[in-house]
Amino acid sequence: MDRCIVLVDAGYLLGAAASLLAGEPSRSRITVDHSALVQQLREQAESDTERPLLRIYWFDGAPDRVPQPEHRRLRVMPRVTVRLGALTRSDGRWAQKGVDAAMHAELTELARNRACSDVVLVTGDGDLLPGMMAAKEHGVAVHLWAVQAADGDYNQSEDLVAEADERRVLDRTWITKAVRAKEYGGICAPPPVPRPEIAAILSAPLPESALSQTGERPAERPHPADGADTRDGAVERMPAAKGVPTPKDLAALRASGAPQAAPAHPPTATLRWSSDRGWVERPGTAAEPAEAAAMPTLAQLTSAEQRWADREEDITTVGGDPYEVGQVFARRWVERLGDHGHLEKLSSMYPRIPHRIDGELLRYAARFGLLAHKDDQIDEHDRYAIRAGFWREIDVRTGVEHAPAGD
Repeated sequence: MDRCIVLVDAGYLLGAAASLLAGEPSRSRITVDHSALVQQLREQAESDTERPLLRIYWFDGAPDRVPQPEHRRLRVMPRVTVRLGALTRSDGRWAQKGVDAAMHAELTELARNRACSDVVLVTGDGDLLPGMMAAKEHGVAVHLWAVQAADGDYNQSEDLVAEADERRVLDRTWITKAVRAKEYGGICAPPPVPRPEIAAILSAPLPESALSQTGERPAERPHPADGADTRDGAVERMPAAKGVPTPKDLAALRASGAPQAAPAHPPTATLRWSSDRGWVERPGTAAEPAEAAAMPTLAQLTSAEQRWADREEDITTVGGDPYEVGQVFARRWVERLGDHGHLEKLSSMYPRIPHRIDGELLRYAARFGLLAHKDDQIDEHDRYAIRAGFWREIDVRTGVEHAPAGD
């Protein structure tokens, strides 16, 4: 068949790009425009091989082989097929498992079935040498592409380089059309925009008046045991953390007229806790207000057509950043509310989110690979960011700027 196929080892391509642009091979140091990158790969492959493209195979690792946001975007693009191996963590470092074997199997099968006349390999791993040799024996021309090495040396197996029919180096100019370094001072990225909402939530202090009532010492710096279990629709249960006031604690202080210390942070967002679930077993704790329990969930407000459109947007547009996820969820919920009195009631409950809506929010966030796969929980900082994004969108929709609950 007079057509070409591209096999991409994403770990190599993006890791080498991170080394080139950010100085280390961590993919968290770069942002990638996957649509632009795929288009560049296609155009370059068709130019080099003088053959039309049949397909791009994108090989990558993912925790428990669960597709991440970038994989969901990639696999709905035309002429792109995603193959996932496992991603495991050992000694503080992530490592792909099964990706090389999958590439080898795909390469040899395509060559054996004469599915193409030319194969482009974007990889540096010498484990693919037997597959490359087998493809050549079946009459397939093998093009090996490398990413420009940060130190100017090889970042590919010399055996692969020696066996390839044609070679190309994707230089810095080529890479930076679709890949950007994140950090300030990087090759092509602006400084990151700080998010005071998240910082304030994470570092909200305990007022001295609350300390005197709880008997805690001001010097204590406990760590909240916020645990949101999203399995099987379970609603989160969060034990109260020592030294961190809950919204109900502050409400009790306001009711008693006790003086409260001035906040140590700008009035952007307030407390660590956003949901009221988890205090139901505390002595003297009242049940959730009836108006909160009566608020409709997003699922109840969403039609089948909207559900399909939401899924399409999640796949193609939503990036999976926790703050962004919270904003998207809140935007959909507000836009579909028939009775905007619910919105006013919700705004008056700040910073608490009714547990039915909060549980649905966290289950929605879990779709974007935000689960810590060890215990099926969302990372603590991500939970704060998700809820901060939710409240920011509510503020925008209502025109209300919520001050810290200590005011």
